[in-house]
Amino acid sequence: MVKDDNRKRIEMELHSGGSARILIIEAPYYQEVTNELVAGARAVLDAAGVGYDRVPVPGALEIPQAFRQAVSAGLFAGGAKPVYAGAIVLGCVIRGETSHYDIVCNNTNHWLMETAIQHDIPVGNGVLTVDTEAQALARARGGAEGKGGDAARACLRLIWLAQTFRQRAS
Repeated sequence: MVKDDNRKRIEMELHSGGSARILIIEAPYYQEVTNELVAGARAVLDAAGVGYDRVPVPGALEIPQAFRQAVSAGLFAGGAKPVYAGAIVLGCVIRGETSHYDIVCNNTNHWLMETAIQHDIPVGNGVLTVDTEAQALARARGGAEGKGGDAARACLRLIWLAQTFRQRAS
């Protein structure tokens, strides 16, 4: 992850750049874990002066569907009515006794990244894939320094990088 000096520089450059807004898609199936992830993401976005909207979905497998619906509605840069510069996805998948865990993890990540890459949308992925709820809480907690904060920083960094590439190309 980006070290403190770079993180603060990126957040300041985005803040001074103005109007970035982020879509947070959250799967509160494990509510306590998701609350911690959201708190971390919000702390980073608030510190950077970046606005956001939150959209809940039933579970992790629905995250890529909601993301694709927002893309299809034209809500990201390049769309008919761009509102968002990027997305942050937050949730948790805990291994169970069946192969359902692998199906959910693989499909959630595959279709999320497929859509992000196909449509050139910065995404910070904060969907935890763990063996136990205790592992999930340990990763989610920590406010801005937890995995929700990491996902927000990743999204902001990708937005900044896209802006930098566009400036260099013009």
